[in-house]
Amino acid sequence: MRHLWSFLAGLVVAPVTWVLVALGQDGSGRTIDRWVELGTFNTANLIEPAVYLGVAGLLFGLVGMLRVSPLGPLVAGLLLVAPYVGMLVAPFDVRDRLPDGWKVFGDPLPLLLPVRNGTLFLIGVALLVAVFSGQRWRRWPRPAPTPVPATGPGTEEPTFALTDFGNPTRSDDRDTAPLSLGYPDETPTEPLPRRTAGASPWSQPPRAAQRDDAD
Repeated sequence: MRHLWSFLAGLVVAPVTWVLVALGQDGSGRTIDRWVELGTFNTANLIEPAVYLGVAGLLFGLVGMLRVSPLGPLVAGLLLVAPYVGMLVAPFDVRDRLPDGWKVFGDPLPLLLPVRNGTLFLIGVALLVAVFSGQRWRRWPRPAPTPVPATGPGTEEPTFALTDFGNPTRSDDRDTAPLSLGYPDETPTEPLPRRTAGASPWSQPPRAAQRDDAD
């Protein structure tokens, strides 16, 4: 399908480019000659020819540079080269066959002008050279499909719950002692030594527990 659309594009682009180049070259040449005669210039007079030439270059670039089917540039190049090649064989017959006196939007359309100065031949050769680009004969690369993970009885992913982490009831947790403040669990059985009345607790060191004489 892309070859068909490219072929149709070549059939349309070739004559349109010829017409636009003829209008642009004729308008640009007459405008500049007028400036020379008057000794002054007005750049607004050159805008219309520049638009014609710009659109012609845009069409030429789309067909010749984009990565499309090579059939379009081939057809357009042959159509644009043919008139100049005909001038080499039978110049007077080609000149008489080209229409003269046509107008587009009130401007004269000299179709012989781009053939005579070789512009049409130049554009046609450039399009024919673009046909030999190896990238044009290849299709656009398609993105590789994203692999879908296989699902089956043996490919199920393990699932975890929030309660599986830090659960104190699991059998693999280690036994840890409860937190304490460092005090002994049992109170001392021996009574503390009594102090006499009026004596300071810091006046003498604490007395050791009296030994049983029976020992």
